[in-house]
Amino acid sequence: MSQAAPFSPRIALLVAVVTVSTSAIFIRLAEAPPLVVSAYRCTLATLVLGALGWRECRRELRRLSTRERLLAAVAGLALALHFVTWISSLSYTTVASSLVLVTTTPLWVALMSPFVAQGRVRGATWVGIAVSVLGCVVIGLADFQGSGEGFELTGSALWGDLLALAGAWLCGMYMLAGRRLRENLSLLPYVTACYGSAAVFLLLFALASGAPLTGHSWETLGWLALVALVPQIIGHSSYNYALRYTSAALVAVVALGEVVGATLMAWACLDEQPTSLALAGGAVVIGGVLIALRAERTGG
Repeated sequence: MSQAAPFSPRIALLVAVVTVSTSAIFIRLAEAPPLVVSAYRCTLATLVLGALGWRECRRELRRLSTRERLLAAVAGLALALHFVTWISSLSYTTVASSLVLVTTTPLWVALMSPFVAQGRVRGATWVGIAVSVLGCVVIGLADFQGSGEGFELTGSALWGDLLALAGAWLCGMYMLAGRRLRENLSLLPYVTACYGSAAVFLLLFALASGAPLTGHSWETLGWLALVALVPQIIGHSSYNYALRYTSAALVAVVALGEVVGATLMAWACLDEQPTSLALAGGAVVIGGVLIALRAERTGG
């Protein structure tokens, strides 16, 4: 992008990767239902960011057209469903498998770009997509457990993998919608609009499902506050800052660094050692994304 950035987007992306990598750990430690975690995460983030820039938010959000308001709602709904599906996946599969699958977002960005951004997906990019899908299959195999008669399907783990993949697709929708909206909004109004609309959807989902929004322990509330502060306010907002100065595909690809960070944190904090097969699948997924990235850079 030709627009000059007041602060290095590369540093912002590095900060985003490190802080968002803490998300899965905080969520596990909170021990709250996925809808509750998601609702608290977006609601608290909206309140904090809206309070910090309420004048700027009021001025810029008033100028939005009906189409832009609808786009903000779509981005918020995609973000809300992304959190619901991905956080739910952590209850069924390992942090490593969940994160490798949810960070296939660049593939879904490539697949959706022709329909959303009128972009063309190159032939070599499709090769990268195929390689990454193969990696996803390998990760799925890691969630089979051995028995005396061979391999036996662990349905809950595979369900978690499917939820993580759904989260990746929804995150791609969120990034593509946000990339277009971000062109006309500064950072605070943009994140307030997206997180705010996501919070509304999540609160409605929680109320409709009967998820307990109150009555949690102080320890749980503390972890929920950290989820809102570190990976959401700092992490996601850093991604959204970079989104104005770089492509959605690049932001999505850089987010793959979360796999390494979060897996190491899960190993250290939760004693959750990834299997060799899951690590191999993750390497294949990342290799496929790198192929797609190289194709985009070289025009292959």
